[in-house]
Amino acid sequence: MTGRVALVTGASSGLGEHFARMLAADGYHVVLAARRRERLEEIAREIGSMGGSTVIAEMDVTDAKSIATAFESVPGRIDVLVNNAGVSGEGPAITASSEQWDAVIDTNLSGAFWAAQAAAQRMRTQDGGGAIVNIASIVGLRVAGNIAAYAASKAAVIQLTKAFALEWARYGIRVNALCPGYIATPINEAFFATEAGQALIRRIPQRRLGQLSDLDAPLRLLCSDAASYMTGSVVAVDGGHLVSSL
Repeated sequence: MTGRVALVTGASSGLGEHFARMLAADGYHVVLAARRRERLEEIAREIGSMGGSTVIAEMDVTDAKSIATAFESVPGRIDVLVNNAGVSGEGPAITASSEQWDAVIDTNLSGAFWAAQAAAQRMRTQDGGGAIVNIASIVGLRVAGNIAAYAASKAAVIQLTKAFALEWARYGIRVNALCPGYIATPINEAFFATEAGQALIRRIPQRRLGQLSDLDAPLRLLCSDAASYMTGSVVAVDGGHLVSSL
């Protein structure tokens, strides 16, 4: 993928950081987009020390102007957008505040919309179009307790993916959604060591958490020309969780 440019939102930690490192190792020139510049600089140095190519674009996805400014700071092509930035927003719906709701929707849904729009405006003017991968979740397809805003936002991202795919196919832009199941990260390590966490793992047909590396091949596919006839697709990577019995 040498010579291709991928912009990853939420690249300062978690899935976004992992995706950025993976794409850089694959030869993409990676635009690291997030709010925490110091952390992005640290990641950029580490990727550079391993021969990867990166540039930093400060971006707050809750601010449409910030998104537009970040994209304007990247000259030339953008071949891939990994639309990853998101927050969880846990808590019971019956006591949720408007501020809690807005924080999730503004980041997960509105941020995804404006970032995809900015990418598409660039992609439609360049030869070959481009690929957008929206990072959704299996809870956009089935629901779990105490994450109403998150589930609603991810379900909306899945529907946005299909709407974008329909509208933008004429420009050679492919838009697909990647829906991770429960993935092991340092943030959730403590929970999955508890009795409740272990019980959740037992409900996954493969009886294990996903690893970040389990997302690599699906993301590579959706970003690459090997998926040239895929648009509007929703790809779940969940160890069979979505097909588990009720």
